[in-house]
Amino acid sequence: MSEPEAPSEGVKINSLDIHQKESSGPITNANGWDGKLRMQPRRSAALANPEALEDSDYSDPDAPPVDVIAADEDLLDDWPLDEDEVELVHRRVASIAALRLERFKNLKRLCLRQNAIQEFELPQCVAEGLVELELYDNLIKHIDGFQDLKKLTTLDLSFNKIKHIKNLSHMTALQELYFVQNRISKIENLDGLASVRMLELAGNRIREIENLEPLQQSLQELWLAKNKISAITNLSSLTSLRLLDLKSNRLRQISGLDGLVNLEELYLSHNAIAKLQGLTNNAKLRILDISGNPIASLENLSHLSQLQEFWASGCQISSFHEVERELRDKQNLETVYFEQNPLETNGPAVYRNKIRLALPQLKQIDATFVKV
Repeated sequence: MSEPEAPSEGVKINSLDIHQKESSGPITNANGWDGKLRMQPRRSAALANPEALEDSDYSDPDAPPVDVIAADEDLLDDWPLDEDEVELVHRRVASIAALRLERFKNLKRLCLRQNAIQEFELPQCVAEGLVELELYDNLIKHIDGFQDLKKLTTLDLSFNKIKHIKNLSHMTALQELYFVQNRISKIENLDGLASVRMLELAGNRIREIENLEPLQQSLQELWLAKNKISAITNLSSLTSLRLLDLKSNRLRQISGLDGLVNLEELYLSHNAIAKLQGLTNNAKLRILDISGNPIASLENLSHLSQLQEFWASGCQISSFHEVERELRDKQNLETVYFEQNPLETNGPAVYRNKIRLALPQLKQIDATFVKV
């Protein structure tokens, strides 16, 4: 084989070319690089608890704990021992035992709002004297450990993760009971609570009004807004009821109120009610809220002589004649809301003047006071 010709003058010899001919391995430069970019293997992320995507109640038992106070950190070190109220709001408290509340011999009110409490544990000597207990906005799932709270008059368990009402029957002195924004789907286990005058269950998953008979003599206020209730039922025995709140439910008609002869405040806004009716026996009504319903006609209100406030924003009312016919004779009527009705939208420039002419006794139209 003949020798390769020498490169002509002026032609540069590439060191890479020489290296390629001398090596039978991968083609590389003088530094050993073969011209290829190599990336580190890509790490893939795997969801350890995929059930959390579908289950809103899922709680990961292996998740790291939230930043909480150390067991030996004394948040109450500077408090006088004769204090009868303890209030620790948004202080990352996870353990009630770590607070050593037994040293406060006169404790009557305990407020632990917005903390990280999962289980309720209170020394018996403290629980037996407690009158008010607020555990609003914690992480409580079950009503356990409350057996010694026999003098309690107010219990607030709002904004927790409670699914069932239970273990309350021994609280015979209880007057106010709050369960706002939990996960309760059924009203139950209220036996023994014959002194409760206020029951607050807004923002839960309740579909039926039921099991309120134990409260029939005492209950004055029942708050059930933002649930899934489709009919007003089982209220006839609550003859002392003064306030009923059923805002933002699934009601299609007003009914089931005949036994509530002492009802003074009725809130029915943001449902699917199309007709004003069913208020024949509720002559003591002072406040009636029907806002946000597809009601087109004002009717069946002539007997409500004690009416002071009538809220009907966002309905489909268009007749000033009906407004005058149903409400002009209500001498105690001071406030009406008719904004976002055809009454207003069909003639916004003259709307307020027409309402004033129809109802001269008013002191407030929508959010604006009437100028004398």
